[in-house]
Amino acid sequence: MVMDITALKEIVTVHLVTFAPKVFAALLIFVAFHLAFKASAPPLRLLLSRTHMERSLVKILIDNIYRFVLLFLGLMMAANQLGIDVGAALAGIGIAGIAIGFAAQDVLSSVIAGFMIFFDKPFKVGDWITVNGYYGEVTEVTIRSTRIRTLNNTYVVIPNKIIVDEVLDNHSLYGETRIEVPVGIAYKEDIEKAREVLLEAVSSVPDSIDDPSPDVVVEALGDSSVNLIVRVWIHDASKEKPVFYGTMEASKRALDTAGIEIPFPHLQLFVDDVRDRAVEQLQKVGSRP
Repeated sequence: MVMDITALKEIVTVHLVTFAPKVFAALLIFVAFHLAFKASAPPLRLLLSRTHMERSLVKILIDNIYRFVLLFLGLMMAANQLGIDVGAALAGIGIAGIAIGFAAQDVLSSVIAGFMIFFDKPFKVGDWITVNGYYGEVTEVTIRSTRIRTLNNTYVVIPNKIIVDEVLDNHSLYGETRIEVPVGIAYKEDIEKAREVLLEAVSSVPDSIDDPSPDVVVEALGDSSVNLIVRVWIHDASKEKPVFYGTMEASKRALDTAGIEIPFPHLQLFVDDVRDRAVEQLQKVGSRP
């Protein structure tokens, strides 16, 4: 029994001595690839930044894709040093990748859409957008989704596939943004007087600008009111909702002070007494032979 244990120890020792250099070589190769990534990532990041590429895309390309590819190659070479059949492993990974691809088609569609967003550049981080019924500031763009912060300070994650398929409204792309506030006045009121009152009122709304200057136009002749549109401009798209609400309140206060009526929808009914005519018709029918 003692001889068996001694022989087993010798066999294990021989295998360890034989296998140790391979393990050391494998670790050395993997560490070398890791150091290669650390050394090459900063210059590559700087090079891509000089091409005016989006910072989010640079981060994805370097920290995710480039890092994964480099470390995967290092892992394969390290496995080869340990005597693992890399070809068979790659074939297994390929089959698994196909199965995962079929199971995650929506995710892959969002990833492809993410690259389309990065290259098409319909918006960037910091822009205020409306998409899929959500309005807010873009806080982050990843390869799979876009994250926005709404006015309610909620965090909304929208898959990039939805963003590509939906109509997107970018409120920040062209700088100045025009805000349109609907206001109705009674038909008996003077449009020009209402225009003067409204323009004076909106000139004091915070965050609105004088160039381009605000204006008031007639949009339509409604059923119970003359529909006006008060149009003001802002520099910062993040102020769109506050200026909209501020303009509406200032317009209401100014019209009330000036004695200009803001009518509410109403329906006018005309009642006609038909009893005499009904009796007359009945008499005619009764008098027929």
